[in-house]
Amino acid sequence: MQHATLGGVHATVAEYLDGLYEGDADKLAAIFDPQSSLTFLADGKVTVLPCAQWLANVRSRPKPKDAGLERKDRVLSVDLAGPDMAFVKVACQIPPRYFTDYLCLLRVDGKWRVAQKVYTTQPRP
Repeated sequence: MQHATLGGVHATVAEYLDGLYEGDADKLAAIFDPQSSLTFLADGKVTVLPCAQWLANVRSRPKPKDAGLERKDRVLSVDLAGPDMAFVKVACQIPPRYFTDYLCLLRVDGKWRVAQKVYTTQPRP
C-alpha cells in the first residue's frame, strides 16, 4: 500500500511541476483542491492567495516553456503522514525567481490533491 501511495504522490507532484513549467493553469487546477490557497510572505506579512486567483495569474503570465527558460525542478523530500496525507518539498524556478514550495497533499476519493501550498521566493541575477 505504501508503494502505491508514494506513486500517486509522485505523479501528482510531477503534474504540478509540469503545469508550472508549461504555464498550464488547467493542469494545475486538476490537482489543486478548489478551496486551497497559497501562503507566502509579502513585505514581512503572511499573505494568503486563493487558488482561483493564483490560477488566473498563471493564465495571464508568460509561460516559462514558451520563453525557453531552463527547467531545473526537483522533489527535495516526501513525508507520508498516513495513507491519505503527504507533505512534499520541491524546488523550481522561473528565472530570475527561484522557489521552494511546501505542498500539503490530501487523498480525496482516491485522488491526491494539493490542499495547501506555502512557498518562498529567492530572486537571483
